[in-house]
Amino acid sequence: MILTAVVVLGAIGVIFAIVLYFVAQKFKVVEDPKIDEIAEVLPGANCGGCGKAGCRAMAEAFVKQGNMDGLKCPAGGDAVAEKVAAILGCTPEVSEPQIAVVRCNGTCSNAKAKNNYDGLKSCAFANSVYAGESGCMFGCLGYGDCTRACSFGGIVINPETGLPEVDPDKCTACGACAKACPRSVIEIRNRGRKDMRVFVACRNKEKGGVAKKACDAACIGCGKCAKTCPFGAITVENNLAYIDFNICKSCRKCVAECPTGAIHEVNFPPRPVKKEVPAEAPAAEQTPANNQ
Repeated sequence: MILTAVVVLGAIGVIFAIVLYFVAQKFKVVEDPKIDEIAEVLPGANCGGCGKAGCRAMAEAFVKQGNMDGLKCPAGGDAVAEKVAAILGCTPEVSEPQIAVVRCNGTCSNAKAKNNYDGLKSCAFANSVYAGESGCMFGCLGYGDCTRACSFGGIVINPETGLPEVDPDKCTACGACAKACPRSVIEIRNRGRKDMRVFVACRNKEKGGVAKKACDAACIGCGKCAKTCPFGAITVENNLAYIDFNICKSCRKCVAECPTGAIHEVNFPPRPVKKEVPAEAPAAEQTPANNQ
């Protein structure tokens, strides 16, 4: 009886093994070795800046498409693009270097706290329950969702200002911080020529008086910047000015024109100081000589 059972079980095992073998052959997936090669040259941060689930998914997308049209790894930049192009045997797309920009100037001094928040220290949660300590419902909340989303340590909260600051040497423009911000305060923009850029550091869409009440450095939608821009790079919509970095020539005329200081200039050389020409002293009145 025992021998019969052993034989039967052994036969069943052999039959199942044969069935599994043929099933595996039928449904096996042959993976292109280029996927592993591309996955090796990608940063491996799985930041999601490319719009894919991770670096492996991005590598599969590259191989499936066979070229780099419309596909870009923002974290890797041009250096990684050249390596991927070499593996695929195509020409890499050259793009402008980009960086994350914090479009808010609601520092502790500019946007003074009018209430005290004692809830969960999460921007996403705080945004769902109240406007903010200064009353601005468009400004940065400062609870660090962006810093936690960054895989490269490229953005930190400045304890003195309460605002996030971007480290240009670490930021890869992957966009993870921008996606994590519930108020779209962080924008991915071109770095600009010689890393110089001009942008409106405000997101407040309320009317001038209301915006100014919440923050001293808020954009009031006056339109002076748009009128002074010789290139038509500035538009004012919903009481808020916006500078198109694809059109802006960094002339900085708008910076000098902004009455609230909402427009920021980054990495520009200091403006030349105008020397004051002393006014000429009036000529001394000549008194006629006394007649002798």
